[in-house]
Amino acid sequence: MSQYQNLDKRSREVFQRLVESYLRTGDPVGSRNLSFELNEKLSPATVRNVMSDLEMMGLLGAPHTSAGRLPTEIGLRFFVDGILEMQNISGTDQTLIEQSIRGDNSQQKSESDMLERTGSMLSQISKTASLVFSKKQDTRLKHIDFVMLSNNQALVVLVSEDGQVDNRVFEPPRGITHSDMVRAANFINAHVTGKTVSEFRVTIEKAMHEQSQQVDEMMRQLVELGKASIVEDDQGGRLIVRGRSNLIDSHQDEEAIEQLRVLMDDLESKRDLSELLQLTDAAQAVCVFIGSENKLFSLKGSSLVISPYMNGEGQIIGALGVVGPTRLNYARIVPMVSYTAGIIGKMIEEES
Repeated sequence: MSQYQNLDKRSREVFQRLVESYLRTGDPVGSRNLSFELNEKLSPATVRNVMSDLEMMGLLGAPHTSAGRLPTEIGLRFFVDGILEMQNISGTDQTLIEQSIRGDNSQQKSESDMLERTGSMLSQISKTASLVFSKKQDTRLKHIDFVMLSNNQALVVLVSEDGQVDNRVFEPPRGITHSDMVRAANFINAHVTGKTVSEFRVTIEKAMHEQSQQVDEMMRQLVELGKASIVEDDQGGRLIVRGRSNLIDSHQDEEAIEQLRVLMDDLESKRDLSELLQLTDAAQAVCVFIGSENKLFSLKGSSLVISPYMNGEGQIIGALGVVGPTRLNYARIVPMVSYTAGIIGKMIEEES
């Protein structure tokens, strides 16, 4: 963006006022209306010439031949990086964020519940969709259960000490009975309770070897399925998506709405969690991704504002942010996301 830093004062002001108008209204900006907002009194014709130069530079574009101008993705990037002045987060927003995250005495205090509240709060106060991603921590396990759903489908239920519950559907061995499932679950739970995933993996393999005489083939298959489910659950992480209806409201054309549905469905089915994890690890502070700058969020006319959050040791353990139209109120949203990430980190440190 260094090539744009040398814009003369007049061009810079025209560009700034145009982008600010777009962020307020979402509408193309014409030279006549823009001429009234400038500190320097310029004729609409002069403003039109400046806008034409800015368009030649790739900072502005025209949705229609006779319409006003809109900032391009490159223009928005230049504005966010080189012109935008961030607001101080208001006391009202600070109070709302902290109270929402901490909850009241009647609400659950687990980390999982805290992240759920964070997602709902961010979506509500930003009027966008929110994303809260938590890396899978080596949490301690509480117990495992097997549940038969049908003759060819069963469920592994994993419960961790922090209250998180995860389910895995699997195809059970042919001829399995309820009694087999109870025995296998009891065997696993005798070695899983209070263990981290890595500790459990070592312990259960040792127990299977030492007690091989007591473990028949059916039980062995179930134990292996349970072990595989726990290890699989330790990979990737958890993604909470809230407020998708806010995005549908902000995108009016059918193509954009369909792209939005695909994006949100992909996120909620965790197809692209690995890419989101890489994005999180690369960010040491709040990052703003506009449109096609990031292929995971290349939704037409949309931006992603995301920040990592850390534990007491300064390790990045997750990320949170919002997805909204490119005409986000960046001056308010960016500090809000940053402040929320800081509060999450403090609470995790307090509870550790």
